[in-house]
Amino acid sequence: MRTSLNANGWCVLNRYARKDHVVLHPNQFKVNEAWIAFKLNDAPIRTGRDGSFNCICLMDAASCFILGNALVPVHESEPSKIEVQRLLREAWEHKQELPTTLFVPSGQFQTDLPEEAERQGIAVIRPRS
Repeated sequence: MRTSLNANGWCVLNRYARKDHVVLHPNQFKVNEAWIAFKLNDAPIRTGRDGSFNCICLMDAASCFILGNALVPVHESEPSKIEVQRLLREAWEHKQELPTTLFVPSGQFQTDLPEEAERQGIAVIRPRS
């Protein structure tokens, strides 16, 4: 899932990489109704001492507000279970409520994030491959 701002400043969420894509706009959601998990960076964030990382974010679908982030070593496919719990707790602290839906990109965050979200009562939606 790719996020970008269009000419009007709307956050555009492209759920599919092919021509048959669906674009979701923030005005389709209420604040805190749905969150989006995504990898923020295209290239790894390199550090001299600690290696390379990907920045994983949770964003509110209506406001495009970044609710939280986690730096994950590039050799890991997703944040650890403890890091996922911290990320969801950090996101929850903004409004003291969880969303009903979490959009997760196809092929990313296969285990800990969707499992923890579902454990907390959040419906996880993945685009079709």
